[in-house]
Amino acid sequence: MNEPTVEGRKLSRSFGWLALLGTLLVIAGVIGLVYTGVATLTSMLLFGWLLLVGGLVGLLHAIESRGTNYFWLGVVVAALNIAAGVVVIKHPEGTAEALTMFAALLFLTGGVFRLVGSVVVRGPQMGWTLLQGAFGLLLGLLVLFDWPHSSLYVLGCFFSLALLFDGLGLIAFGLGGRRIVSMVSGRLDETGPPSDEPITSPEDERK
Repeated sequence: MNEPTVEGRKLSRSFGWLALLGTLLVIAGVIGLVYTGVATLTSMLLFGWLLLVGGLVGLLHAIESRGTNYFWLGVVVAALNIAAGVVVIKHPEGTAEALTMFAALLFLTGGVFRLVGSVVVRGPQMGWTLLQGAFGLLLGLLVLFDWPHSSLYVLGCFFSLALLFDGLGLIAFGLGGRRIVSMVSGRLDETGPPSDEPITSPEDERK
């Protein structure tokens, strides 16, 4: 078996693993959309553990760089990340409520700015910008009027949609990569391995 075929099979196997990972993410995203409450708590716990681990790693880096001008800044940032991670892990429901309120305010302010900006500027994309602003404003009002009950499903829905679209992207990338590798491997099999014989010109053959 020649070397290009072996490398092609390795690449095809790697792209297959990416497609499999994408399939798992899609399944997790669909399950999260069905059980948004569980997805919300799961996303909050993951967020808390990421803060906690990131704070511990930042603290280790700060200790290694002691004596520098950024030592105390690194310690303070790491301590804040650790404290925030502990709070999120101990109180995931309260954190979800706070983040949902923050998301609703972001939707509201973003929608208002888009609406006002599109009316003032009146650019070529005015209609699309107005639609985006109206959608953001409506979404923010819906989340805000249903708060704190909306915190049970809003973040979980966003988290599940992110998993779903990331999974679809990985599936497309993996299948597309496998298709390209198979096409290149087929071309190499048709042409055969490169010959090691020296290229001779007609003048050399006459000699």
